[in-house]
Amino acid sequence: MATAQPPLTGLARRLVDDGVLPEHSAREAFDAARRDAQPLVGHLLRYGLAEPDAIAMCASREFGVPAIDVAALDPDSLAQHVDDGLIRGHHVLPLVRRGDTLHVALADPADVRALDAIKFAVGIDVEPVVAAADKLDRAIERYLQTESANAPTLDNADDDDLLDEIDLEAVETDSPSIEEAEQADDTPIVRFVNRTLLDAIRAGASDIHFEPYEARYRVRFRTDGILREVSAPPSNLANRLAARLKVMAALDISERRIPQDGRIKMTLSKTRSIDLRMNTLPTLFGEKIVLRILDQSSARIGIEALGFERAQEQRYLDALGRSQGMILVTGPTGSGKTMTLYAGLNLLNDTTRNIATAEDPVEMHIDGINQVHVNARVGLDFATALRSFLRQDPDVVMVGEIRDLETAEIAVKAAQTGHLVLSTLHTNSAAETLTRMRNMGVPVFNLATSVSLVIAQRLARLLCATCKRPIDVPREVLLREGFTQRDVDGGFDVFEASPDGCGKCRNGYRGRVGIYEVVEMTPEMSRIALLAGDSLQFAAQARKHGFDDLRAAGLKKVMRGATSLAEINRITLTHQQPS
Repeated sequence: MATAQPPLTGLARRLVDDGVLPEHSAREAFDAARRDAQPLVGHLLRYGLAEPDAIAMCASREFGVPAIDVAALDPDSLAQHVDDGLIRGHHVLPLVRRGDTLHVALADPADVRALDAIKFAVGIDVEPVVAAADKLDRAIERYLQTESANAPTLDNADDDDLLDEIDLEAVETDSPSIEEAEQADDTPIVRFVNRTLLDAIRAGASDIHFEPYEARYRVRFRTDGILREVSAPPSNLANRLAARLKVMAALDISERRIPQDGRIKMTLSKTRSIDLRMNTLPTLFGEKIVLRILDQSSARIGIEALGFERAQEQRYLDALGRSQGMILVTGPTGSGKTMTLYAGLNLLNDTTRNIATAEDPVEMHIDGINQVHVNARVGLDFATALRSFLRQDPDVVMVGEIRDLETAEIAVKAAQTGHLVLSTLHTNSAAETLTRMRNMGVPVFNLATSVSLVIAQRLARLLCATCKRPIDVPREVLLREGFTQRDVDGGFDVFEASPDGCGKCRNGYRGRVGIYEVVEMTPEMSRIALLAGDSLQFAAQARKHGFDDLRAAGLKKVMRGATSLAEINRITLTHQQPS
């Protein structure tokens, strides 16, 4: 006989009573938040289980705290009593001071840690006011920008003003001639390019593609991992567009026969800038140009925001806490490996550690970390940089990618001699990683004694909380997809994306979250490595230890309603572990 579950109380009960979540979904969210030692509000927001406005109203009624629409506030009228670091770190917005009390807006009015930190900093009482998380994000950015000289921002500026005010600075030192620059400085072309860059940033795109063809020209954005066409300027503008982009990156606009790389620093205001990494490629009908958008604020992301399951996150933290060993992150290009490494480096970045990285290229600049841009043309490859690091008294070393035996051997030696080493490989799963290292020529003994953790990852699109819709999936189909008998018996909703989307998303998805396989090198795993075991043996042992593979981790996101089964099938079906 099944044990009766205790009745829901508190905010979870309020979500059900107010019609925000069905009872079983609220219970699943409550149980998951408690299991992960995370506030319920934070869990709901992290996985997009309900609209931020609805969460805020429920929290307001449950905790007896007033709610406010921060979108309507004038940033100039708000209190100026809190340090910017505290505002960003605790995600709060100071509103007004009345006597010895400062009123602050936050998404979770029960966040005692944030309230205590603000109270300690300002030395007066602090009273919470609840606000929708998405509106709070934008309001905090506007508030922090008021200290600038009224520079226009992406949220509140007139497009024409912003196009004129935008400041573009080439990162490279070599510049084209004045004559060449003037030829590319055609006002309509300049404004078209600037508008395209701004539209891409507003859309949250990661890449912009400028593509010439025989009879047409197209511009595409990669948003949430998917490319889509956004404009089609006349094909006869191909050379002028390429020239303008190359002038912005200080590249040689007269050279159209070979690829070129450059960087652009795009200053939107005195408090926000975006780096653009640019590559040109000569094609049959002109130069294709791709810009990678690098928002420096994303380099400060915390591990808790990446999407790890609680046990996976703890394994990563434990490995980062060791004084030596190697952490390998694997996955295809664009799967978020760099962000996973940067999140770990941010956690380690303090005055007690000497941290050095070798990257190709350096994507995000992190203050306090010695970052080296690898340049094989001048003889500075990964192996050379790594050798130099070991003569610089390092504590932590990050190698952008292990591509060859020489780099692998130096990294392994560093991990065995008192250094923490972080790096990436291009393999499909954690189980294949050690086999790949062995195939490079790394001795099995060195693998077994140096590698401490392997992380394989993908990025999955998050369902839009506004328009996602439940679907009925037969029990036998769920079991065939990989859900356990216990999962199916427990009951959960499966959601799909709305094909037409809504005003808040694109095709039913908004944002992405990491799907991870985090495998610790236990004594049993090391023994398999010493015996030159294959990826099948590694995968089988990982399952015995209870380490979720990518498929299992993805299905957990489906059970929480964070993403769709179709999306998990898209990113994991071709990379499943052998059974």
